[in-house]
Amino acid sequence: MMESPLNQPANKAQIIVVGNEKGGAGKSTIAIHIITALLHAGQKVAVIDLDLRQQSLAHFFANRRTWANANNVEVPMPVAMPLADRAMALSKVDPAEAVAAFDEAFEEVSALADFVIIDTPGADTALSRAAHARADRIITPLNDSFVDFDMLGQVDPVTLDLTKPSVYSEAVWEARKMKMIKERASLDWLVLRNRLATSEARNRKRLEERIDVLAKRVGFRVGPGMRDRVIYRELFPFGLTVADLSPSVKPVPVSMTHVAARQELRAVMQAVGLAEFVDPKARSSSTGGAPARVSRPVAAMQPAS
Repeated sequence: MMESPLNQPANKAQIIVVGNEKGGAGKSTIAIHIITALLHAGQKVAVIDLDLRQQSLAHFFANRRTWANANNVEVPMPVAMPLADRAMALSKVDPAEAVAAFDEAFEEVSALADFVIIDTPGADTALSRAAHARADRIITPLNDSFVDFDMLGQVDPVTLDLTKPSVYSEAVWEARKMKMIKERASLDWLVLRNRLATSEARNRKRLEERIDVLAKRVGFRVGPGMRDRVIYRELFPFGLTVADLSPSVKPVPVSMTHVAARQELRAVMQAVGLAEFVDPKARSSSTGGAPARVSRPVAAMQPAS
C-alpha cells in the first residue's frame, strides 16, 4: 500500500481538488469514483461542484438518490453538497460574489467531513483558483495526447523537446507556494494518465517521456487513470459506479469487465494515496494497482515567457 504523501492532522478534512483547465479530460468521472469509493469505506464526504453550469456531480448524486429510492436499496451519499441548489444563479453573479459563496460553503462543510472533494470547471476562473488555493491534493486527469499535454507543458514543434511549463502548471505552482507560506504545509499534485490507448504506440511513448521530464521540473506525481470503459457510461445515468455494484445493486448485467474496472479504481485510489479506503468488495477481487511515480522539483520552475 502506498503511503499518503501528506502528513494530514487527524481532525482536519482532507481537501482534494480535481482540476484541469481543459474540458473533456475526465475530471467528473475521476471525482465520482473517488467519492463513491470513500463513501463505501465509511468516510464522511462533502462534494462541491464548481462547474456551475454543467453540474455533472450534482446531477450524478441526484440520479443516485432517485434510483436508490425507486429500487428500495441503500447507497451511501455525501454529507453535504453545498452550492448545488443555487449553482445556476451563482454562475451569473460577479466572480467575487461567487468566490465569497464558495468560501462560506467550504468553511461550513469542511467542519462536517473527513474529505472535501471539489470538481472544477475546464477553464481558468476565479472559483477554480480559489479551490486550488484550498487544496491538500490536486488531481489532474490527462488524456493520452499532446493536445492535452499542451495544458501542462509546451514542446518544440521540430524536436518535441519540452520547452517550458504551460499556464496551468504555473497556476498549481503558485498554489503550492501560497500553501507553504500560509500553512507551512505541502500540496501534493498527481497527474493521472486517463483514457489510455489499449495498444502501445510511438506517440504514446513520446508523450510519456515528456510527462516524466515535466514531472521532474515542476514536481508532480504520475499515476494510472481510467480507461474509456462502457461500464462507466452505463452506470452514470443511475448515479452509480463500480464501487456500488453488489447483489442488490445491479442495474446492468455484470461481466468480467466489471472486475477489471474495479481493479482500475483500486489503482487510482492507490495512486492518489487512498488505497486503504478502497471498497472492501473491490479488495477481494483485486490484485492491486501500480503506485504513482513520484517526481520532486529539481529547481524552481521558471515562469513562461
